[in-house]
Amino acid sequence: MPIRRTVALLAPLALVAVVSLATGCRSPSDASSRPTTSASPVRQVDGVTLNAGECSTRSRTGFTEIGCTSERAYARVLARHHGERGGGPRCPEVTDFVLDLTKRAAGSVVADPDGYACLRTLVPPHPGDPGGGGGPYTILGDCVYRAEKGRVRETPCDGSGERRPQFRIVKAAGKRAECPKSTALYVTLPGSAPVGCARRV
Repeated sequence: MPIRRTVALLAPLALVAVVSLATGCRSPSDASSRPTTSASPVRQVDGVTLNAGECSTRSRTGFTEIGCTSERAYARVLARHHGERGGGPRCPEVTDFVLDLTKRAAGSVVADPDGYACLRTLVPPHPGDPGGGGGPYTILGDCVYRAEKGRVRETPCDGSGERRPQFRIVKAAGKRAECPKSTALYVTLPGSAPVGCARRV
């Protein structure tokens, strides 16, 4: 039976991380390592899988698999995983954006999850790079500004975003005691060094 595959862009623009002031008494919470908003799924052509190493275009109607040498190629798949993102492997830290993939049997109105793809654009700027202001994770070298209570949002370190950076993560540590004395904010990071030590900029 023919399968239709659909992709939805999980926009990294609203990435939020939980923080704790260096001078406060609050205990840190788990940071969200996923974007908080997503676009509606966009129907793809039959048989699109976006495996690791393959490339896609980008248009108003969505993402379509294409050869990486094409002038229309927009991003390359760094990793492709099956299953739910919540319990699945993390994307590489240099990932610029993540696509949730679904498959739809011919004539069906219900789409079944088919995993996710971690992509990096073929040309700069790369929001997933340290200081780039986006990507699926908050990482060492990123800049943030204070948002709602107890949270921060990423913004480009070069000041090119809508909000100027207030803090920069200068060290990823295993615990707060390992942060430098200049730390003004603790940001929860993914991975084995979950404490981001941020200083004012």
